Amino acid sequence: MTTTIQGIAASPGIAIGPAFVIAAEAYVPTKTNADDSQAEVTRFRQAVAQAGEELEKIRLSTIERLGEEKAEIFEAHQLVLEDPDLIDVIEEQIVNEGVIAEYALHEAAQSFVTTLREMDNELLRERAADVEDVAGRIMNALRGRKGSTLSSIQEPCIIVAEDLTPSDTAQLDLAIVRGFVTKVGSRTSHSAIMARSLGIPAIVGAGDRVMSLTTGDRLVVHAAEGRIVVEPDAEELATYEQEQQRYLQKQRELARLKDEPTVTKDEHRVELAANIGSIEDMQHVLDNGAEAIGLFRTEFLYMGRPSLPSEEEQYNQYKYVLEKMEGKAVVIRTLDIGGDKELPYMELPKEDNPFLGQRALRLCLARPDLFRTQLRALLRASRHGQLKIMFPMIAVLSELLEAKQILQEEKEQLLKEGHDIADNIEVGMMIEIPAAAIGAAIFAPHVDFFSIGTNDLIQYLMAADRMNEQVSYLYQPCHPAVLQLVKTVIDAGAQHGCWVGMCGEMAGDERAIPLLLGLGLHEFSMSAAAILPARGQLAELSYTSWQEWSHTALGLSSEQEVLELVASRTQSV
Repeated sequence: MTTTIQGIAASPGIAIGPAFVIAAEAYVPTKTNADDSQAEVTRFRQAVAQAGEELEKIRLSTIERLGEEKAEIFEAHQLVLEDPDLIDVIEEQIVNEGVIAEYALHEAAQSFVTTLREMDNELLRERAADVEDVAGRIMNALRGRKGSTLSSIQEPCIIVAEDLTPSDTAQLDLAIVRGFVTKVGSRTSHSAIMARSLGIPAIVGAGDRVMSLTTGDRLVVHAAEGRIVVEPDAEELATYEQEQQRYLQKQRELARLKDEPTVTKDEHRVELAANIGSIEDMQHVLDNGAEAIGLFRTEFLYMGRPSLPSEEEQYNQYKYVLEKMEGKAVVIRTLDIGGDKELPYMELPKEDNPFLGQRALRLCLARPDLFRTQLRALLRASRHGQLKIMFPMIAVLSELLEAKQILQEEKEQLLKEGHDIADNIEVGMMIEIPAAAIGAAIFAPHVDFFSIGTNDLIQYLMAADRMNEQVSYLYQPCHPAVLQLVKTVIDAGAQHGCWVGMCGEMAGDERAIPLLLGLGLHEFSMSAAAILPARGQLAELSYTSWQEWSHTALGLSSEQEVLELVASRTQSV
């Protein structure tokens, strides 16, 4: 019988196919005495070695399919296998308590994972999932079983899982994975952002019901509407297949816009840029006709590795992206670590609230050695393209001025050393703290551009963690208060000759695009997969009309009223 499950639309499209359910096996070994503790330690070490061999095979396969960057997560998994805080503890428990390896592994891994998850940090929660993944591999080896993992998928399917971590995404084979559905998550969760980057249909936050599905169940994932249809009848299936073909035809039509400028129907020009996290994203950027890179998240150069990247390594990465863009603008954000992104090898002190702690530019100013190395690499790379440097997480003017002073000092030092530095580097800042948005006019005389980071700005403004499902309903990009802050920033930029872009997920949200156009946003930076749909949408909008309607939206009392306005005006045109 056909049933329907509702979730959150994460990445558009329609996927049809059998489910492939990734469900953690609820195996809890009983406490059993080992006949020979030393033999049990040997058996455990053999299982660890087997897990390591499996990881190495996946790592090499990932390098071949997706590149070195995407494979680095498995180096982190391999480090878990060598972590004395986990492995030695297990061996000691086997010997000291005389228990079997399965029990010692389960107890130690659970303790390790619980500790990580109690740190209230998204990246550490993801690391906890990595530990579970590694422990699961060892457990399967001990039990002589093969796990049901993403790397074992052989046939076209739709993945159903509680969640997908970065380590999961590295194993996705886009030739056979048609889409995915997760139990948890929001539109701005890592799995949702990843789906949009890959350009595959996805629904997140679908709740407990999806975990009752079984592998082989036929699904229709209508991602744009957040609807999962389970076991559709023949008539329903035919209807969805026709709708899928219409969607694919629309995508083919949009592909014709790849090399076209982004212009509204009344000839107003804006710029559509792409957000990237690594050089592996570049082909997708070029294939989708990005007019610029609006955000290069450099923190991913630092993550999933055992030590800091060198100046030379960073220089080569920045140089590659600048050259690939062939003179088009590339906005590179300086290191944004902290909050939900940590570097274990830096051993930063634990903070009670890392999202409001020493993160991003605050950390860079506290660690000038780290900051200066990155700035040197950026400045050296500037001669290879149109570089724009952006500082994140600025709250007060003194932070911006100090960052600019350090940048100037490194530029002067490099010139003394005989390096060529471009003389047209623009310097800007992210607007992601409400105080910076309200006081944008204070900062505008000191920068060439603003880029509004709505992912953090909205959660700070609404005092609601976007990763917390209990309060995710408060994450409202089109709330009048959010729109008023955006207008404040755009107006401050216009007053001081400072262009304004947006690099948060809101910039690629089809509901928000008309409003942002009307408010006067210059640059929209989004996942590469969203660029052509946005270009097609903007071509059908009137800038003049949306100037008026956006002004009307500012005076409404709720996001629902704003969305109703957008729907009515877009349907009437």
